[in-house]
Amino acid sequence: MRARFTLVTVALLALTLAGGLVARSANPVPPDDPGPAPGEPSIREMRQATERLRDVRVALAEGYIRDPNDVCETADMMGRPVTDGAMGIHYFRPDLLGLTAPPSPRVDGVGLHTDFRRPAILLYEPQADGSLTLVGVENLVFAAAWRAAGHTERPTFHGVPFDAMADDPATALDEAHMFAPHFDRHVWIYRDNPSGVFSPFNPAVSCAAHRSPGHATHGSLR
Repeated sequence: MRARFTLVTVALLALTLAGGLVARSANPVPPDDPGPAPGEPSIREMRQATERLRDVRVALAEGYIRDPNDVCETADMMGRPVTDGAMGIHYFRPDLLGLTAPPSPRVDGVGLHTDFRRPAILLYEPQADGSLTLVGVENLVFAAAWRAAGHTERPTFHGVPFDAMADDPATALDEAHMFAPHFDRHVWIYRDNPSGVFSPFNPAVSCAAHRSPGHATHGSLR
């Protein structure tokens, strides 16, 4: 009897531990994340710090603004393969970006904000019922302001340099999204990205449910 009781106890304990592992793995740390540098938040800490912003009403109340052009950005808008996926709809904090000028002809700013505990930009995927799902976050700094502050290298996060974005006048596309040259970093903390946690686009994100007229155009105020 005691042996049976011990076996049952061990089995129940194993199931409990397995259940805990399953629950924790619902939002695993991406395998391609090198890990935070000193002073930077981990992916888990980023989720904890932004959990409330999964409700877009909270984001709006905290000063985030929906892209005025209401564009749900997809890879093909940038001349990339449609299989690269999408970014979604951008909600941004003008104060954190330090915006100084609207498109005239380009959005510009002086912000140096790179703290991912409070990201300057939120990425939402539109749903069929009209709701929005937070899938990722982003920080962006303008190249001129960054260099004027004495930086000679691009900002980094978890040891990975931000992407450098500037329009190529030789192409019909606006590679910088109507922004002045800048550095940005996307982090897919709420939607696994088969292309990598820091990739600009996510094949697992879709704009199929977006019904705004802006969906078919490009030039959003990100």
